[in-house]
Amino acid sequence: MQLSRRSALKYGTAALLTAGLPLSPARANRKPIKDRMTLGFSTYGMKSLTTERALELTAEIGFEAVEICVQPEWDSTPAKLSADRRTAIKGILAKTGLRLTALMEHLFPAVTAEEHKLQLERLKGVFELARALGGDQPPVLQTVLGGGTWEDKKALYVDRVGDWVKLGREMGVVTCVKPHRGGAMSKPDEGVWLVKQIGQAPWVKIVYDYSHYVFRDIPLEASLKEALPFIGHVAVKDTVQKDGKASFVLPGEAGTIDYATILKLLKAGGYTGDISCEVSGMVFGKPDYNPEVAAKTCHKNMLPVFRAQVLGTA
Repeated sequence: MQLSRRSALKYGTAALLTAGLPLSPARANRKPIKDRMTLGFSTYGMKSLTTERALELTAEIGFEAVEICVQPEWDSTPAKLSADRRTAIKGILAKTGLRLTALMEHLFPAVTAEEHKLQLERLKGVFELARALGGDQPPVLQTVLGGGTWEDKKALYVDRVGDWVKLGREMGVVTCVKPHRGGAMSKPDEGVWLVKQIGQAPWVKIVYDYSHYVFRDIPLEASLKEALPFIGHVAVKDTVQKDGKASFVLPGEAGTIDYATILKLLKAGGYTGDISCEVSGMVFGKPDYNPEVAAKTCHKNMLPVFRAQVLGTA
């Protein structure tokens, strides 16, 4: 991406400006994060903001961690992040104490060899960004795998995702695949099967997001216990159902998911990754959507249960 002279000057000095970025009161008084889960937010729900502002806002609200959306339409796609901007982003992460836990992609395994090669090049850029921002502790890459039927797609997934994982392993980044309601891979047991078939542990894991399983006769406790050894990232949002059709809302908004049980089981199982609040496109696609209000609502709704189940405080 070509930057104007003004933009170049802006991003060239951004790293210096982050030195004066204030910590939010919530973060300033928080004990250091050790080996435990974090409460985070995904910039998937902040498409209208620059990456720098999205990170600052996430920290100001009080989140401990962040997932950065790197899809091509977002400001944080690798091609739009110059060396200066990457330095500035690292500065913001360091100053605020935000833990960068994941990069969110949206890549469907290609049928043709030519498209598969292009996807590997795209992923290489994302893996490079993960290392540039995370150093020796890079965030995981997470992606859904698209539509179709499981029986028709699962062999293709083993082959194509296997190549993705091999590239990620070579670059030191874990790849996480997400079973998605309505996708070809839509159940946690299918995600576990795929991980086992690829067989490159610990470089391939799954994303657990119960919003894609609720109202589908997939029990929470059983599905989570089965998935737990393979989970690399957790996303949270609520699901509502009307006339047999499911739609997503903000986490904690509908009360349809038992987050206390999810956090309790994750903690007991030794999971120490992120609990990432995700705003669905069904929500941020509405004309009156406000990313700051949405993020604050997510934090308000999830913080009490996170404190009770993870931090052990009221």
